[in-house]
Amino acid sequence: EVQLVESGGGLVQPGGSLRLSCAASGFSIRNYRMSWVRQAPGKEVEWVSNISSLIDTTYYADSVKGRFTISRDNAKNTLYLQLNSLKTEDTAMYYCERRTFGDRGQGTQVTVSS
Repeated sequence: EVQLVESGGGLVQPGGSLRLSCAASGFSIRNYRMSWVRQAPGKEVEWVSNISSLIDTTYYADSVKGRFTISRDNAKNTLYLQLNSLKTEDTAMYYCERRTFGDRGQGTQVTVSS
């Protein structure tokens, strides 16, 4: 059974940092392009970042480029998203995805507020 379990969200002040984790089971993340997306209240789902399979090429939305970093630990079968220089507009539920197969976790809430 495929499972994606996100963690690491929380309440942080503007300018702060968080590291989100996505523990995968039922498949090996090294073999798939993995993504992070987010959804703010009342808004559509927004793509945040991708990491390609095998060679780990990374891509970012303009809104997070230079502040967020996607990575993975294949030995732990875990995807990460490092969030730095957080802004109030980064407040959202963050999800990891294996989009090709429509797999998405339950999400982890990030709230940026003073």
